[in-house]
Amino acid sequence: MNKQDLVLQVANKVQITQKKADEIVSTSLEAIMKALSKGSKVTLVGFGTFQPRKRKERKGRNPKTGQEIQIPASVVPKFSAGKQFKYSVNRR
Repeated sequence: MNKQDLVLQVANKVQITQKKADEIVSTSLEAIMKALSKGSKVTLVGFGTFQPRKRKERKGRNPKTGQEIQIPASVVPKFSAGKQFKYSVNRR
């Protein structure tokens, strides 16, 4: 599923235009990204939790040359699935 598929499902479920559904989906995703960029945790009960995680600076290797490189510290998003989400995926 991609974003357009999600937009179509929202539009059909709520019986709104695709344009309006796209605005809703885009606004929701932007709000999650904005909160994470500010260092906040986003919890959607039953679905899961998004939170920023700090990665330390570390050594790596250039796969092409084998040369050791320094990978800078960064902040990455982490997602932990909620109980209902895990259950629905495992239920098949």
